[in-house]
Amino acid sequence: LFVRHDAVCVLPYDPQRDEVVLIEQFRVGAMDKIANPWLVELVAGLIDKDEQPEEVAHREAQEEAGLAFAALWPMTKYFPSPGGSDEFVHLYLGRCDSTGAGGLHGLVEEAEDIRVKVWSFEDALQAVRDGQICNAPSIIALQWLALNREEVRG
Repeated sequence: LFVRHDAVCVLPYDPQRDEVVLIEQFRVGAMDKIANPWLVELVAGLIDKDEQPEEVAHREAQEEAGLAFAALWPMTKYFPSPGGSDEFVHLYLGRCDSTGAGGLHGLVEEAEDIRVKVWSFEDALQAVRDGQICNAPSIIALQWLALNREEVRG
């Protein structure tokens, strides 16, 4: 059993502009599997001892994308690979203002090199269909938003 910290993943969403903010990071595990190991992902981070998932969501949004969330919507919680790991993921939608989002972010001390990009919701969903977005948290979050978008925008 691979013992890991639990994690938080957040889909930043601007309901006024119907845009999502996604990040791109180099992932060594993708090098031998796909042509481009820079994966399009959600804002994410590990939960440290004595931290609440919501705290991590807000912290990582600032560190990885320079964003502040007006509100968090819990989407779901899940085990990504329970046959070999005890990791548990808390998945959220974070309401934000995407105006001005973008650029390079990340913490130097964590050797993060993160590209931030704003996508229309439809373009992001098409990227799931096309296989350009190919990691489970992002796929789950975008499909959740497709099912719940009218309520979130309301």
